Amino acid sequence: MTQPAPTAETGPLPEPGSPPRPQSLMLSFFGIHVLRTGTALSSASVIDAFARVDVGEDAVRSTLTRMVGRGLLERHRRGRRMYFSLTPRAAEVLADGEERIHRTGAVNRAWDGTWTLVGFSLPESWRRERHDLRSRLVWAGFGPLQSGLWVAPGRVDVTPIAAEFGDRIRAFHGEAAAPTEAGPLLRTAFDVDAIADGYRAFLARWGSGAAPAEARDDLGRLLLLHTDWLDLVRRDPHLPAEHLPADWPAEGAETLFRELSARYEPGARRIADEILDRWEPEG
Repeated sequence: MTQPAPTAETGPLPEPGSPPRPQSLMLSFFGIHVLRTGTALSSASVIDAFARVDVGEDAVRSTLTRMVGRGLLERHRRGRRMYFSLTPRAAEVLADGEERIHRTGAVNRAWDGTWTLVGFSLPESWRRERHDLRSRLVWAGFGPLQSGLWVAPGRVDVTPIAAEFGDRIRAFHGEAAAPTEAGPLLRTAFDVDAIADGYRAFLARWGSGAAPAEARDDLGRLLLLHTDWLDLVRRDPHLPAEHLPADWPAEGAETLFRELSARYEPGARRIADEILDRWEPEG
């Protein structure tokens, strides 16, 4: 499968610090509790879990249905109960997010000065394809340098994107040449201030010593925490630290995320074992 565009499939990004949307919560929930287990969850137990973050039954059911329609979840009927499992498509999206959360890190201190550039030309009538391509580029860490030309720091593998769009895109690796400088280029292609604001909003929301009021227990706290952090990961193209302000807030936010995740995870796993109705589909 070519990797889908998480930004397109999860919808527009919310403003930094705003409550996460139900589909973002659902993806995080399945990433925490279902990814790599081969199991499906009953809708009733998902409803129970989401009540712990003040998401109502109607919103849960409509979100599950919408995600089935978008090819992110698969529906299984077992007697009178309905179960939902991840599709391969969604599993790859979540595995990529997990990679970024746990291994890539929020601060890029290893940039070697190389850039990846992608140029594309799609007919104006291909509005959906243009939207999907741009979403894929954003997720891969690219920003728009000028019309039809996007750039990302480092050597980015664009093979999955090229597999879908073929010879309508061109990709290059290279270094900036005078008079182009890395710092101004970053600020042209990326909204550096907005990325920083996202990390500051995260620190304000989670750094007060108290979890958000809508989280009733550790299961809810872990879900909101991971959803908020993944939202930041989706926004941040992993810009090189040497060209960012000295007070760049990503490192402090990442430290806080890891501390809180370790604090909430044991309780969240225990509650999940108690309330989640799992079933392993055949095949």
